[in-house]
Amino acid sequence: MKKLNWINKGVFTLNTVFAFLLQISLLVPYIPVKSFPKTAIFSLATPVLILLNIAFLVYWIVKWKRHFLLSFIILLLGYGQVSSLYQFSGTKNVVSQSAIKVMTYNVRIFDLYKWLDREGVSEEIMDMIKEENPDILCLQEFHDSKEKEFKNYKYRFIKYKTKGTGQAIFSKFPIVKRGSLNFPNSQNNAIFIDILKDNDTVRVYNLHMQSFHINPQDEEISQENSSKLAKRMGAVFSKQQVQTDIFVSHKEQCPYKTITCGDLNNNQYSAIYKQIKGDDVDTFDEQGSGTGKTYYFKYFPFRIDFILVDETIEVMSHKNRYELLSDHYPIISQLKI
Repeated sequence: MKKLNWINKGVFTLNTVFAFLLQISLLVPYIPVKSFPKTAIFSLATPVLILLNIAFLVYWIVKWKRHFLLSFIILLLGYGQVSSLYQFSGTKNVVSQSAIKVMTYNVRIFDLYKWLDREGVSEEIMDMIKEENPDILCLQEFHDSKEKEFKNYKYRFIKYKTKGTGQAIFSKFPIVKRGSLNFPNSQNNAIFIDILKDNDTVRVYNLHMQSFHINPQDEEISQENSSKLAKRMGAVFSKQQVQTDIFVSHKEQCPYKTITCGDLNNNQYSAIYKQIKGDDVDTFDEQGSGTGKTYYFKYFPFRIDFILVDETIEVMSHKNRYELLSDHYPIISQLKI
């Protein structure tokens, strides 16, 4: 191996910095949010750090330099997390009478305030839902003006946390129990229903974790306001942790298999996701393809909406739809119980 020239020395210095940052970000899910809330910000940067380290890995391989080992070892050690960034194969559709079709979608109150600056968005959302025709439908940021449009669902549970806005679960199966976790000091919430499917009782959770109220495309990111932004985000992570503890405590008391849907407002590299997921299966990891992005952001594919199921439930398919009708994209999965 020849010694590095000054350009490659600079590249390796950057490689070392980003490899170190990736190592920290992969450890973040194991760091208590309560103790170090601001460190959770690293989880949002994890996808970028993974891609940068892959780029460095390729660079050194092309240069035929053993320095590729730095990023290679870190990526290998975190393979379980790294692999969730992109799935190369999966099943989008299954035709099976035994499958339960589950859909989760943050509908942003059906574009009531015309964020998309065009007409007919609400009708397009309803048309999409009717086209998919899920057996179980979990909606976040539901609006009471749309209640009458779900007549084809005999069973439902809607909980409004603020005036006219809340969460809804629609089911084609009988509901034997329903409830709300009532997150304190927050407009966000988690609700649940127990459904009867043949001889099985299954619990379905619909989560909407604390929102950041930050638009990354419009929010000014500068040295001047970065500390304020970090403080705001740290406060949100702390609230999410409180909400997660409430949810996990409730779920641990459940005697049935569970399906957990919703908008976590956090990605798959976070401590929040790790705790909520527990031993469950992420349907995207099982049958997803591509990046599986669920949040509209021009510069990077964020995956913050999930369907997580009991490990005894077979994931038959996972599908993302990318019509821009909300700031989120819906996900649909077919499950065999």
